[in-house]
Amino acid sequence: MRLWTLHPKYLDPKGLVALWREALLAQAVLKGGTAGYRHHPQLLRFKSHPDPLAAIALYLRALHAEAIARNYRFDGAKINRRRTKIKLAESRGQLAYEWLHLRAKLRARDPDWLRQWNNVAAPEQHPLFRLVPGAVRDWEKIALDAATGIKTKLSRAPAIPPKPKL
Repeated sequence: MRLWTLHPKYLDPKGLVALWREALLAQAVLKGGTAGYRHHPQLLRFKSHPDPLAAIALYLRALHAEAIARNYRFDGAKINRRRTKIKLAESRGQLAYEWLHLRAKLRARDPDWLRQWNNVAAPEQHPLFRLVPGAVRDWEKIALDAATGIKTKLSRAPAIPPKPKL
């Protein structure tokens, strides 16, 4: 599950559809309607909101608006009716990391879609979020490449390093 901090306009068609499904799943989890994913780290920031269901509804409404702008038929009736004006704080570091992560995904999955965003250095955040200074969030599974200093997403648990020779 990935609930992007990035504005949904940057997602290719497959990415937007996947995000819609994942956000609907997140809504079901926050309602208590499913046993799985209750402790998923992507839900922590929604759970920190005074009204988590209103926060996920706001998140879904922005996805729905993007879908409508693209002439997709996402069912807006699936979004709960709760409302909020309280935005969630998210770090600039998290947004920057996600931008690199999405660009890597698009480079492999849909380079034509990515091409339209080549000149974007600082992407917009999803309307639910307000940006604050800070690094990549602790719940993000990343590793620091010792050679380059670049943080990368972990695809599996890191290997246990060998014991040092004395």
